[in-house]
Amino acid sequence: MSLDLGVFCKSTLDGEVVDHCFSSLFGLGQNADPSYLDWLMKAWGWTLAVAGLGLTIALIVGAVMGTLRTLPDTGRGSRSLVRLATAWVELFRNIPVLVQVFLWYHVIPAFIVPLKLLPSYWLVSIALGFYTSARIAEQVRAGIQSLPSGQRAAATALGLTTAQTYRYIILPMALRIVIPPLTSESMNAIKNSSVAFAVSVPELTLFAMQAQEETSRGVEIYLAVTALYALSAFGVNRVMTLIEKRSRIPGFISPSNNAGLAH
Repeated sequence: MSLDLGVFCKSTLDGEVVDHCFSSLFGLGQNADPSYLDWLMKAWGWTLAVAGLGLTIALIVGAVMGTLRTLPDTGRGSRSLVRLATAWVELFRNIPVLVQVFLWYHVIPAFIVPLKLLPSYWLVSIALGFYTSARIAEQVRAGIQSLPSGQRAAATALGLTTAQTYRYIILPMALRIVIPPLTSESMNAIKNSSVAFAVSVPELTLFAMQAQEETSRGVEIYLAVTALYALSAFGVNRVMTLIEKRSRIPGFISPSNNAGLAH
């Protein structure tokens, strides 16, 4: 079976080959019929937008919830915050992400009416962000707990409050430690963005399904979509690897590695 890559230069309107296939892609030839290549690139943009927005939400919420789970027991207030963060993690990581998308799209706007004004890609991004935040929260918690206990004790001896201890000592180190697992979660955000097709966000998976039905060229369509998913994940991996190298703590050995060296 031979590949027909020319399918991407066919018009989405009548199936005829579009002259100057790449013209509209680069902003030229505004009167040209949109091709499947144009549609593919726009779908890629939607995929990156949903993944990027969802990951931003996940990083912010996950960092907060992960930090709250490690608060010292100083009274009823701190215990309540720890329970809240624990409930958040257990709730969102134990519900399938596709179910969460449907809840945010069909159910929650019925109770929170202003959400009906949000476009579908925002609702998907919120669902994806909260789902991923539960996983990031666990990684942040593990990063904080991996720090030597002397760090917190030294901060207390210096008279720092709990908030100051986390802001100036614990979080700057813990967030740098958890960059490797955050790389995996960032790549997962790209892959999990495919659930957006379920509420008709025109991302890569929805493009692949519709374009395959219209052109009957599923091999070419799905190969292209697979390549773009892989390229996106690889790009995220490279960026996070660069961030990890630049933010590495010189001379720091985690307690687990230190125990391994002792043996």
